[in-house]
Amino acid sequence: MDMSENLTHLTHSSAGRVRHERTVGLEGGCACGAVRYRLASAPMFVHCCHCLDCQRQTGSAFVLNALIEAEQVELLAGEPLPIPVPTDSGSPHLITRCPACQSAIWSVYGGRAQVRFVRVGTLDRPSALSPGVHIYTRSKVPWVALPAGVPAFDAYYDAGALWPAESLARRKAALART
Repeated sequence: MDMSENLTHLTHSSAGRVRHERTVGLEGGCACGAVRYRLASAPMFVHCCHCLDCQRQTGSAFVLNALIEAEQVELLAGEPLPIPVPTDSGSPHLITRCPACQSAIWSVYGGRAQVRFVRVGTLDRPSALSPGVHIYTRSKVPWVALPAGVPAFDAYYDAGALWPAESLARRKAALART
């Protein structure tokens, strides 16, 4: 069966809330192909982060992160390497990279290894996911135009106000696991 036939994407209602549809079998990997993974479920939510840390760490204007439970990320090939990086907040941040090509595959923030922030750009089909929110727009580069209808915040936001109830329950369950 061709898994791409089952792929759907996150869509936004007119109120800007993200409606999570089932996303089956999204796969991705690093630039050299040594590390490959599959998302076993839809992400809980997708962030577009414009903070200065993300700009420095990616060498770009922002990063797209799909938030998903660690156990929902199936490693298909390779053994990625977590690298601690400094942050402006001082909170722990690990960027998991391919040991061969050094592509950033996912991150773990604040020492909460139960939730991964998968780099959407590493998906074979990055267009399958779109952001449900833009965060840290206070440091957004001026030439990036934010789409209408997608919530945007100067800093972080209240997930309880934006995330679907199912995603909030998944996050709560994931963070309760040790």
